[in-house]
Amino acid sequence: MIVLGVESSCDETGLALYDTQHGLLSHALHSQVAMHEEYGGVVPELASRDHIRRAIPLLTQTLEQAGKTPDDIDAIAYTQGPGLAGALLVGASVACSLGLSLDKPVLGVHHLEGHLLSPLLASQPPAFPFIALLVSGGHTQLMRVDGVGQYTLLGETLDDAAGEAFDKSAKLLGLGYPGGPAISRLAEFGDPAAYQLPRPMKHTKDFNFSFSGLKTAVLTVVKNHEEKVIANICEQDKANIARGFVDAIVDVLTAKCVSAIKHTGLKRLVIAGGVGANQQLRASLNAAAATKRFKVYYPELEFCTDNGAMIAFAGAMRLMINPDAAKKDYSFNVRPRWPLDELKVI
Repeated sequence: MIVLGVESSCDETGLALYDTQHGLLSHALHSQVAMHEEYGGVVPELASRDHIRRAIPLLTQTLEQAGKTPDDIDAIAYTQGPGLAGALLVGASVACSLGLSLDKPVLGVHHLEGHLLSPLLASQPPAFPFIALLVSGGHTQLMRVDGVGQYTLLGETLDDAAGEAFDKSAKLLGLGYPGGPAISRLAEFGDPAAYQLPRPMKHTKDFNFSFSGLKTAVLTVVKNHEEKVIANICEQDKANIARGFVDAIVDVLTAKCVSAIKHTGLKRLVIAGGVGANQQLRASLNAAAATKRFKVYYPELEFCTDNGAMIAFAGAMRLMINPDAAKKDYSFNVRPRWPLDELKVI
């Protein structure tokens, strides 16, 4: 079975072909970062219009890379939610229009399920069950994953997601958009002893997170700086603040993951989502895994951010379990807000 995946939940347009026998055949991605950079964040209307421009050329590219034709597609999976409503509508309409024209069934996929399953695209995928840390711009959640469609929420952020905290703190330091990678790079040059920022909820007995206070702590440090104006803070001090922030957020994420591993007795931890590409987080988790004797799995770096491959794969996994999950019903709706625990168990 060959499944076409269509991703358009935010500011990346991704298409991919996944073959249930031969694996990932091809994928193509366009990021809108350069377009949104001058606005300091994603502009939903611009994102939607760009998805319209990119979808069909990326489809052509994906088919050509795989050496396939549209008739070779057996089913089409698309991101139904969560995400930006207008952006989701573009991907859904493209997928359902293709399905109608090709007489192929279509399937709406949960964006977070795509992220959760993306490490299974690696050459050495984890086996079920495992603990998953889903950490991105919009979500920070700890899940127990017992199989495809079998997800138990252990804890989540009570306010800002980790990725939001990265971006907002980077903006406070004048680093622009996207801020997460920029603040992480700057932190590499910082002194870890210069600023000891708070570790919110690190020692609570649950698996929830809170990062808004950490962002506020960065704001307080910046405002209290003797120069008062961020542009006049020397680069070394900016690096020191960045290091204090990154160390704090990584420390909390690592502590919660170790706690979840201990609580469940599982020995496999999967990291998914854009912040999963963060090198400081990977180093911290790898060190904890070596000490506590569990194993950590990461998606390939190209699959940490939103992409069509994870949607094609998630759709294919669901169809392998239930071939009737895809329908030749081309009316569609999208779900900008869609809690993962509302996803139907297969």
